[in-house]
Amino acid sequence: MSRQLDLTSLRSLVAVADTGGVTRAAGYLNLTQSAVSMQIKRLEEILDAPLLERLGRGVVLTPDGEALLPQARRMLELNDEVLRRFAAPSERQMITIGVPHDIVYPAIPEVLRQLNASFPHVKIVLNSSLTQILKDRFAEGEMDMILTTESEASPGAETLQTLPLVWCGAINGQAWRRRPIRLAFERRCVFRRSVQDALDHAGIAWEMAVDSDNFRSVSAMVSADLAVSTPIQSTMMRDWEEIRHDGALPDLGTVDVNLYTRPGQTDQVSEAVRGMLRHAFSSARSNAA
Repeated sequence: MSRQLDLTSLRSLVAVADTGGVTRAAGYLNLTQSAVSMQIKRLEEILDAPLLERLGRGVVLTPDGEALLPQARRMLELNDEVLRRFAAPSERQMITIGVPHDIVYPAIPEVLRQLNASFPHVKIVLNSSLTQILKDRFAEGEMDMILTTESEASPGAETLQTLPLVWCGAINGQAWRRRPIRLAFERRCVFRRSVQDALDHAGIAWEMAVDSDNFRSVSAMVSADLAVSTPIQSTMMRDWEEIRHDGALPDLGTVDVNLYTRPGQTDQVSEAVRGMLRHAFSSARSNAA
């Protein structure tokens, strides 16, 4: 009987190589660790060659695994190319994902790249807006899944990451020293009220410097040293810097990156996207630590 390679097993091998371990590959593929291990074992039996070996607490590719990896990638790419070529427009699934603009980078482009490579027949639509707007549109059924940045999650949320809010201003700016301190937020920014409350509690006078739902207005005012803002740490604009205030401004606490998906959404694509997002933000948390 002729031997045939299983594309699912090849995809598991590539995922292990890309993520650095069976556990991470399982999270990326949204499979159990044992399922990924079984697929690798099946591949080793077909090829009669070991493909992974243990190194400390992790695994690495053997020489045979390293030799197979580029060929496995080519086979998967050819498979996906054929599917893309023959997928009828009516059969193309569409998935709509909403993400707040301040956490699009660096995680989301890589998730989209992986999604397109794994499911070339799927049409991906990305919407970027404020958390409250995304939640409203999700509630209206306009999106399949959304990420949010918020201090208090609504029912059904899955928290992927917790990050601190920080005071930011123009590089070498002095706006944070002036009173009343001028704040720059979009009207519906979920951080706005908590920051105002923190200033009130600290007895620091404040006023709004921006009356807009356009983030460019916020960026312009802060960059010109006419106001300050409080983005998530590591998401500030290039011409901003974190303010070293030595306790002159109140602590702002943390916010959660939450994932919301539709109840009963168990198709293969949706499960894969959830796995990719979990992996992307858990990796970001590990790198930050």
